[in-house]
Amino acid sequence: MPPMGEPLDSDVVEPQPLVQTTPPAAPRAARSATGALALLLALVASIVAGFGAWRVVMLERGQGDATSALRADVERRLQDAERAADQRKRELDSMRARLADTDTVNKGVREEMLALGERSRHLEDAVANLAEQRLTGRDALALNEAEFLLQLAQERLELFHDAPAALAAYRLADSALAAAEDPVFAGVRQTIGAERQALEAARPLDTNATLGALERVRANLATLPPKKSSTQASAPSRFEALLQQFVRISSEDTQRRDVELTRTLAAIDLRAAEAALLARDPASYAAAIARARASIAGAFDGSAEPVRTDLAELEKLGSAPLAPALPELGSALRELRNLRATRALTAPRQAPPPAGAGT
Repeated sequence: MPPMGEPLDSDVVEPQPLVQTTPPAAPRAARSATGALALLLALVASIVAGFGAWRVVMLERGQGDATSALRADVERRLQDAERAADQRKRELDSMRARLADTDTVNKGVREEMLALGERSRHLEDAVANLAEQRLTGRDALALNEAEFLLQLAQERLELFHDAPAALAAYRLADSALAAAEDPVFAGVRQTIGAERQALEAARPLDTNATLGALERVRANLATLPPKKSSTQASAPSRFEALLQQFVRISSEDTQRRDVELTRTLAAIDLRAAEAALLARDPASYAAAIARARASIAGAFDGSAEPVRTDLAELEKLGSAPLAPALPELGSALRELRNLRATRALTAPRQAPPPAGAGT
């Protein structure tokens, strides 16, 4: 519907003068709507401002609570650190106190050990003095004699392999200690007995006895009867008959020369056996004995008693070990010298060898 006062399209009229009328109601309604909108905006603004203020307050309150919690946590940690430091300080003080106590105890222990060592030295001196007083001249002489004999036995065995002389020296040393009155020598005598048994178990070859046996066999060579000739005299050949016209050849002379040559060779072999015995050469000794025995068995009458005796003697000498494994001596001598040192005795002078102690 067209507004009032506007002409219709169907009516064409001429313009007429305007007639003043009352203002319409639409502008008034617009102004009312604008005021309501302004009020609404003011209310919204107030709400937004209030909400913002509330948020700011809440944020400040939360930040304050966080700061308080952080401050409380820092204070708690500082207190824990202070308590831990106090605990460490107390432990350090306790450790220092214990170390001081340990130093005191160690000092006391050292002083006690020094005092104990001093008392031990005094006791050793007293025992040594007592031992010197107990050792009479007879005991000291027996000790010196036993030490000399043990040293002599060791040298004879090591340098000359003279086991019989070493055994004899050990027996004399044992007898010398048996004559002493001090029972402390019993241990040394036991060691001497053990070394004597080791020497006897080794069955050493008696050099002097072996040399004597070889000399007897060599001396008997001149009296051994030769073998009887079993060959019969045959007719001489033409050449032998012709030769006998100028040279007289006898089978008996030939056999006699062979026997004398065998005696000489056997004597040389026996001399070689003696040399090998003194040189401690087992191979040469056994070979020389075997050659001498073969010569005697081949040239002399095996049914004769002297021949059988010499052959048996050579077999015995050849089977005996020339250089057996001898024990190592010296334990008894070391024990005797240690005993002398512990008893604070002065070293004896070198006693002269007894009469008859040969090389």
